[in-house]
Amino acid sequence: MPGIFGTLRTHAQPASASVLEQMLKSMAHEPSFASGTFADDKMNLHIGWTGHPGGFADCLPVWNERRDVCLFFTGEHLADHQQAVDGLRARGHQCGALNASCLVHLYEEHGLDFLQSLNGWFAGVLLDLREGKVVLFNDRYGLSRIYYHEGPGGFYFSSEAKALLRVLPQLRQVDATSLGEFFSCGCALQNRSLFTGVSYLPGGSVWTFRPGQPAKKETYFRPETWENLPELSVEDYYEKLRETFSRVLPRYFSGCERAGVSLTGGVDSRMVMAWAKHAPGSLSTYTFGGTYRDCGDVRIAREVARLCRQSHEVIPVGTDFLKQFPALAAKTVFITDGAMDVSGAADLFVNRVAKQISPVRMTGNYGGEVLRSIVAFKPMPIDQGNFDPGFRSSFQKAAQTYAGELAGQRRLSFVAFKQVPWHHFSRLGLELSQLTLRSPFLDNELVALSFQVPKEHATSNALALRLINDGNPALAKLGTDRGLLHKSVPVVTKIQHLYREFTFRAEYAYDYGMPDWLVRADNAFRPLHLERLFLGRHKFYHFRYWYRNQLAPYLKEVLLDSRTLSRPYLERRHVEQMVLDHTSGRGNHTLDIHRILSSELMQRQLIEQ
Repeated sequence: MPGIFGTLRTHAQPASASVLEQMLKSMAHEPSFASGTFADDKMNLHIGWTGHPGGFADCLPVWNERRDVCLFFTGEHLADHQQAVDGLRARGHQCGALNASCLVHLYEEHGLDFLQSLNGWFAGVLLDLREGKVVLFNDRYGLSRIYYHEGPGGFYFSSEAKALLRVLPQLRQVDATSLGEFFSCGCALQNRSLFTGVSYLPGGSVWTFRPGQPAKKETYFRPETWENLPELSVEDYYEKLRETFSRVLPRYFSGCERAGVSLTGGVDSRMVMAWAKHAPGSLSTYTFGGTYRDCGDVRIAREVARLCRQSHEVIPVGTDFLKQFPALAAKTVFITDGAMDVSGAADLFVNRVAKQISPVRMTGNYGGEVLRSIVAFKPMPIDQGNFDPGFRSSFQKAAQTYAGELAGQRRLSFVAFKQVPWHHFSRLGLELSQLTLRSPFLDNELVALSFQVPKEHATSNALALRLINDGNPALAKLGTDRGLLHKSVPVVTKIQHLYREFTFRAEYAYDYGMPDWLVRADNAFRPLHLERLFLGRHKFYHFRYWYRNQLAPYLKEVLLDSRTLSRPYLERRHVEQMVLDHTSGRGNHTLDIHRILSSELMQRQLIEQ
């Protein structure tokens, strides 16, 4: 994915060109990436970068006019740029209106306080020759991840852990605690990576380095700043929500590159469409679809686009995806440093296609998390028989760690400052490797306002549906994928909601949640193709079915390989039986296969190579 990487050596040494070259090679995933390197031996800084051509950060390095302050930046700052740029130019600065060149001048004028004004997912390094310091920083959520390792040779940092593993072979060891959390929770917790000795910066970090001195590790933002805001009345909150959302949304369509909207059948992408106010035919929209039928997302999104008089395309996930799955699964794990399991191969596939429609993807992601405090992950049941007895204690430890992090704080704080950087990062990082992704629902102003929501609406869709109605009444009359409407029709709306909830749960049960006894019954009736009855109504990927059928040869090739079965944390015979049971239709082990297959691909690509 686009990012930065580099070293800050403990003592002055010759420029580590070979080290930077190796780190760059590990992060140049796409031939289209722009990249570069820079060294300042006096400050012991050696740094490089990769990025999408034409993106916000495609202007590095950024110097001030006197060439005594330099900025290296990855990500985006989403704001009303023109007014700020006009002011900088009036004060004699030279900067572009739609890229990161203005940020170095904001630092000149405001010092590190300029970080308070940045809005988006970003990380960066400031080289200040005036004060003899280097400053490493990131966004307040920590979504633009910066991995680091501190050792006798100095401080190594990178947007991707693999760049550190490439030049520091001693780090190529899996951390048992983090791996247990990955198997149990789907991600490592507490800002740890999957690798021993590799952590990543907490959100809102600003770390200052001076030659010959220990790093000064500070933060420029604390969650209490928002947590201590007063609760508003329902009407005051809604009026402020309407004003804020309508005002900040245009920021996310700005820039040199054309933005398209990925639509679903839910509430959040519809909020975007209700207030986007684009001229007819000027906005591209698309939805990810499956093979059995037009799923709810496709049918509803197509109608949303029609009502807004915009074009709409469906990106199907079917035969082509399954043919490419082995390569896509491997690349998914590699790009995300093992953070995203192999189910993310579907996301990699569709985002590659989406980039051809528009290089910027606008999404409703994180709307439910921010506006309705949805906790999207938790420890999952796991078949402990697949694992070595000495490793099984890590699952209980993971559950205890998770419970401790969730307890004693507001759900929204957990979501914004822990769930977002720990859990949501993996899919975001994968998507960012293909295109620029934006969501207005993590705008600083909107998240801050969400901390003022009245308690009775903290988990409700009511205000979101009202906002859609105020933005575009026609969209409010169209039911969501769960049968929700702004103004319910007695009995009819309830029946629609119950029906869609039933089909949603039935599809989940048939795919991921089917118990073993029912799996065997389904297998007995395989010639009837019952999957055509249940699958594809809500989801566009169906891994239980695929692992049993089209992907079974690949599963056996990887998971029954002697290298896989010899991993010290796995129980060989149980894993063998699990694979054979699933591929023969005697059991359902979809989630266990996701995690074990992902860990094996991580071992092969990031540890052994």
